[in-house]
Amino acid sequence: MPTDTAHSPPIRGAPTPAHARPGSVGKTVALACLGVFASYLPIGGVSVSLPSIQQGLGASTADLQWITDAFILPMAAFILTFGLIGDLYGRKKVFLAGLGFFAAGSAVSLTATSVTQVWIGQALSGAGAAALLTSTLALISHVCPDFRARAKAVSAWAAALGLGMSLGPLISGAILEGAAWRWIFLPSLIACAIGLVAGAVLLVDSKAPHGRAIDIPGQLTAVIAVAALVYGVIEGGAAGWGAGKVVAAFAVAAVALAAFILVELRSPSPMLSMQLFRSRAFSGAGIVIALALFAQVGLVFALSLFFGTVQHLSALDIGWRFLALNGLAVVLAPVVGRLMGRVAPGLLLALGLVVTGIGTFWLNALEADSGAGLVILVLAVIGAGFSFVMSPITAIAVSSVPHHLAGMAGAGSNTLRQVGGALGPAVFGVILTQHTVSALPEQLSAAGLSAADRDSVLNAVAADGLAAAGHLDLGAPATGQALGAFGESFSGALHLCATIGGIGMLVAAVVTVVCIGVRKAAAPETHPVQSAPAQRGEGVVKEAVESA
Repeated sequence: MPTDTAHSPPIRGAPTPAHARPGSVGKTVALACLGVFASYLPIGGVSVSLPSIQQGLGASTADLQWITDAFILPMAAFILTFGLIGDLYGRKKVFLAGLGFFAAGSAVSLTATSVTQVWIGQALSGAGAAALLTSTLALISHVCPDFRARAKAVSAWAAALGLGMSLGPLISGAILEGAAWRWIFLPSLIACAIGLVAGAVLLVDSKAPHGRAIDIPGQLTAVIAVAALVYGVIEGGAAGWGAGKVVAAFAVAAVALAAFILVELRSPSPMLSMQLFRSRAFSGAGIVIALALFAQVGLVFALSLFFGTVQHLSALDIGWRFLALNGLAVVLAPVVGRLMGRVAPGLLLALGLVVTGIGTFWLNALEADSGAGLVILVLAVIGAGFSFVMSPITAIAVSSVPHHLAGMAGAGSNTLRQVGGALGPAVFGVILTQHTVSALPEQLSAAGLSAADRDSVLNAVAADGLAAAGHLDLGAPATGQALGAFGESFSGALHLCATIGGIGMLVAAVVTVVCIGVRKAAAPETHPVQSAPAQRGEGVVKEAVESA
């Protein structure tokens, strides 16, 4: 079994190890990109399919939130664990297991006859995605010990992630033009099958045990904390924030989080070392990625419902609009990769967040009758800005800690990313429902509906939530007036989500400037990295991998 060069600096002039030779490097990076592509393909695909799933299964808005979060929660909960398992037993094994979990989840969702079965399938796929995210980055780190080579590989990894997000909506939209919504899970199943065969044959395994052990108390408390928090947010919107189960969920989340911190502080082999948070840059990167993904994933959820429920677009039309958001990540990935070697990652990150925030605020211009041109322009601005977020934030998280903690830092960053991503649909789903319902009576009156028709609409919404807009039948012209009022109410809710998301992006930009910094790191020195907390920027990793 090869040793893990990702955790020990290469010696200048030494022969390149077999696992890091160009052919092996190319195969490993290609398979890592395939893995992350497969794991992100259904995220965008499911998003544009939510209106179709809602109609096909009679799902409520809360049900749709759980379809999204059933995938994201296991990603957040198990990334650290799968990273540890990979270090102990082999990254290739975790990679193949991730593809297996993902394929199984896709098969369950492909045959779903109920919302509950979709939740189960999404949860299995989410666990697979957690294994793929952590194993793909670890495999890249293993074969690319040089900082610059690793930066290019991570940029390719981020581009593959963006490609999955970009093609997912288009593929799902094309499928929904002629088939039932269940078939949107078939492409992921095929991609995982290809990856399983190729990975089993081509990948070289690696480990980095270094005295680590499975941290069962840490894993349990982390899962409970994340799941209870998201459950409380979603159920709070449906049952009321003072409901007993909601208060209990938040209390459990707080206690579990406190227990997790205590467990990790006392553990001889912590799943997430608290040393990481001694680095101001790492802590700042965690806050930034959580805020950014909270806004980004939440807005994709909200926009999917807006396009389908208010603008009555097909899934394919929704997919074309989201291509402006996600496609630029693929187009701009090479540019970001080159700039990361020349410009301070913090500066790229701050500028990307500001541009993304401006685009997010611009979503306030969207109305029920907004045309495709305005929508695509706004989403393109958001996509262009966000292209400068993902690669720099990953590099900063790994670079801001001592080199022997780099793998754990990457897993910790991914965990915070998924926690933010899970909270986005949960919070924005609550805002969409509550704001739309509260604004609807006034909009119905303004539309000129009779008292009887207003009562019919309000009763339908009370019973079915936002899904009621899909089957209102009051006769002409009352149905059109009711749908217009619903569109105005929903648009106002979308504007509120956009404002919150824009504020989140700008706050993240401020955190970047304060905690990470926007100046390029000094040239690396020739002495080895000590175990003390690292300083800002890329210099730490460069020093670690370039020092003799």
